[in-house]
Amino acid sequence: MSMASLPLLSPVKEKPLVGIARLAAHGESLRQGHDVEYFTLPVRSLLNRCTSARMPFTWTINPYRGCEFACKYCYARYTHEFMEMRDGVDFERKIYVKEHAAELLRQELRHVKTGEEIAIGTATDPYQPAERRYEVTRAILEELARHRGLEVGIVSKSNLMLRDIDVLQRLAEHNQLFLNITVTTLNADLARILEPRAPRPDLRLEALRKLTAAGLNAGVICAPVVPGITDSPRDLEMLVKSTAEAGGKYIYANPLFLKPCSAAVFLPFLEKQFPQLVESYRERFNSRAFLPQAYHKRVSQLMARLRAKYRFGNEFGRYSRRSHPTQSEEQLSLF
Repeated sequence: MSMASLPLLSPVKEKPLVGIARLAAHGESLRQGHDVEYFTLPVRSLLNRCTSARMPFTWTINPYRGCEFACKYCYARYTHEFMEMRDGVDFERKIYVKEHAAELLRQELRHVKTGEEIAIGTATDPYQPAERRYEVTRAILEELARHRGLEVGIVSKSNLMLRDIDVLQRLAEHNQLFLNITVTTLNADLARILEPRAPRPDLRLEALRKLTAAGLNAGVICAPVVPGITDSPRDLEMLVKSTAEAGGKYIYANPLFLKPCSAAVFLPFLEKQFPQLVESYRERFNSRAFLPQAYHKRVSQLMARLRAKYRFGNEFGRYSRRSHPTQSEEQLSLF
């Protein structure tokens, strides 16, 4: 067949970007640093309503999209897929900074009713390295501190939260505030490979000590508990004991779950760092994202015994759980 007789092919039209994907495509590059790029994200709303009955809070706020801490198990990698970014690593390398956050929140808080909880940091860490420069989280807290009667929970792995003790104290004066520090292990070397760019565990516990000393309600969320890596009774007891010694008001633990976007990053990591566990993980997560209920029950019962041993009270349980759900609850809702 000659070239002249070949049929002409129409150019393939790319599907137009819509919603958050279109906004992300129009974001301006801010700067780069150690394989991380920062972009503006001109969002139209900051306060997101949770419509699922499984969610223990009513509203979420995420000051950024993506998280530089690069935790290997992170479930929130799926959020970059909404921006048509399918490589799970993009979540930790392309960080989007939400513009005009405080101004948006000021307009939207009128929708929040008494008793409706606001969770900050459910799909990104609000105190990741970008916060040192852009201070979006601090601006949000400043706005929240102008109001009364709110219930607010913050989740973070970062001791940068200490920078904002002044505004956190003002926020707590007329609102219910719970500060959840995530600690998965006290082993600094293990934490470094699981959570490559997050602050060391000892720095997080020192932050907990200072937050509680400042009169703030703060505790630990051990999330996730990683089978065969961080779930030994001895290691969990050390964490509970250290939390008690730091003055933590509560501690809870939530087992690992793996959706495809997370497994695409976590399983290759496992093959490199813990090859002896690969086969058991493939069996456990072959056709499901969640560990069996028997595993959840064992972890829950162990943590209940340890909380009793180290004399954690129950007065903060309802609010801390509402400020930050178990991962299984959150994932069932999101997916």
